[in-house]
Amino acid sequence: MESTGARLKKIRLEKGISLEEVQKKTRIHLDILKAIEEDSLINISPVYTKGFLKIYCRFLGEDPKDFIPNYKEPQRVTAYADSAVKKSEQTSFLKIASDKLASLKIKQIKKVITFFLAGILLIGLFNLGKAISLGVRNRTANKEKQTKAQTVKPVSKENPTQKVNAAAEKITPPAQTEPAPKAESESGIRLGIIARENCYIPYLKTDGKNVFQGVLKKGRSEVWQAKNKIEFSLGNAGVVDLEVNGRQILPLGRKGQAVKNIVIDKEGLKTK
Repeated sequence: MESTGARLKKIRLEKGISLEEVQKKTRIHLDILKAIEEDSLINISPVYTKGFLKIYCRFLGEDPKDFIPNYKEPQRVTAYADSAVKKSEQTSFLKIASDKLASLKIKQIKKVITFFLAGILLIGLFNLGKAISLGVRNRTANKEKQTKAQTVKPVSKENPTQKVNAAAEKITPPAQTEPAPKAESESGIRLGIIARENCYIPYLKTDGKNVFQGVLKKGRSEVWQAKNKIEFSLGNAGVVDLEVNGRQILPLGRKGQAVKNIVIDKEGLKTK
């Protein structure tokens, strides 16, 4: 069995009347007319629903009794009074419907505005967090640069272990290492290492005690002293200059070559 809305819609279409024309003649809002035909008129009092159906039925020339359950036609006093009642009911229904629709639209507009403002707030917070993070990174980078600048030791002209022989950098490293002159027993053993590039030193021992392990950075120089023996390894033998008791030693290997188990004692320099 067809619903009330479907029957009214069928009658309207058979008469070739559009919803816009019904809206102009009855002054019932277009959304309410669509809701009546789709049987989806909700959130409206049954009294107002019956009123809209009554107006719509009369416009289509149909008896409201056939579409509205338990419908009773009010008693007519005069034709003028009946017309006035109709206009009053229609105006009342239209006003209520308009108020309902206006209230719904205002709520929808408020929701849209709320979501829009929330989106703007989120974007602003994201940009603010990004700016703060960037500022923190910049300050950290500046502090690291300052720390590195303060920790770099200037090359002393008076320290013989920090003299770099420029000519030695142009000499092709020999395949085999040359023995260093014997260290003088009176003054012990003194080893100086100057890094022309970063060089990893796995270990460095003086008289059996491990005193250094790590990367000797480019431009840095270090000096170690021992009484009897110095043992160490080089991860990149071709980028460092060695001095034993003030005498320069040719590179112990090529650039990128690792040389292990280097020993300097009173007999000289040797590798295991």
